[in-house]
Amino acid sequence: MNPELVTLAQSASVTLVGLMATDAWERTRDGVVALWQRARPERADAVAAELGNTREDLAADAGIEGELAAEWQGRIRRLLIDRPQVAEELQRLLDELAPGATAPSATVSQRATATGHSRVYQAGRDQHITER
Repeated sequence: MNPELVTLAQSASVTLVGLMATDAWERTRDGVVALWQRARPERADAVAAELGNTREDLAADAGIEGELAAEWQGRIRRLLIDRPQVAEELQRLLDELAPGATAPSATVSQRATATGHSRVYQAGRDQHITER
């Protein structure tokens, strides 16, 4: 097998298992299942179930993260052997999921009205208020 594909499978499996306990999990799961749906549609439902089982196993024992990543590395490696054209799409998915990758931006609108002696504090992120 091409060494680049082996490296890609390893990177993908570590990223996949690492994201199982994060807020990005649903997006990760959907991306992986969609990848399988296009490459091996007959396995997509089974992969979705296996992802759920892996996440449950990880939640029960975080110490097995390496073992779970190794299992997924094997699955991904077999997919890449069977369908090498999937490598580019898998790399795009990893790039989207990479820490620091920008999530799709959303438009936020805030409106507030203060009357009398009231105050309004609004922030799009962290806010620290010190009043004396």
